[in-house]
Amino acid sequence: MRWLATAFTIQVLASLVEAAIMNITDTRNIRDNRYAKAHYLPESHSFDPRDGWEPVNISNLNYKYLASSHKDHSFHRALRRSSQNNTSAGTRTSKYEEKHEKTSNATTTTGFLGTVVSSLTSIFAGCMGKGPSEGVTVTWYTGHDLENPSCWSNGGWAPTDKSFVGAVTLDGWTTKPQCFAFIELCNGKTCIFIRVVDTCAGCTKGSRHVDLTKAAFSELASLDEGVLTVQMRQATDPDNWDNDLWGPRTAKS
Repeated sequence: MRWLATAFTIQVLASLVEAAIMNITDTRNIRDNRYAKAHYLPESHSFDPRDGWEPVNISNLNYKYLASSHKDHSFHRALRRSSQNNTSAGTRTSKYEEKHEKTSNATTTTGFLGTVVSSLTSIFAGCMGKGPSEGVTVTWYTGHDLENPSCWSNGGWAPTDKSFVGAVTLDGWTTKPQCFAFIELCNGKTCIFIRVVDTCAGCTKGSRHVDLTKAAFSELASLDEGVLTVQMRQATDPDNWDNDLWGPRTAKS
């Protein structure tokens, strides 16, 4: 009987460990994916500059992919067309919130699993908006423009269309976010966090302009939207790092 009791105890403990591992795996998936999706602010939220918000525009810099002789004309034509068609992005259900709810409903009927689940709460600490806000222009870029981001003087990493990073105006924006800073951008109540990794030579001198990757832009609006004015404020760094989204963390040092 003692042998049976011991075997039963081992089986129960094995099941608890397996369940804990599944919880940790699911939580890591949530952690890795949450910054690749927009997050949403409550309806009662206001974009008060005292809370760190400033308006910016986002658009597709079409002129960057056309013949140089037509750059200025095509770009301003795109700006006019985009301004006329500009609409706010619709509210979407957050996949992160859905997954998080499923994880929160996981069983915690034993002290062992309760300890494991409660220890996972620190994983969800991360980016938070802070400080004064302002309006900025945002655009999206792709192809060769992704190569050799200026914040890496010696190269070694470049974003992809799936990264959540951006480039800021090269000259004249004296209060622009600096290399490797995180910022929060909101189109209405739809918001994303991105990391500054490059400068935008095509952005008008002195303009408050953030050029985004396709993945980041598309979380705020359709890639066909053109120029948008959105709110921007500084953000804290995430506690858990994703090289695919933001590049090497050691770039600051």
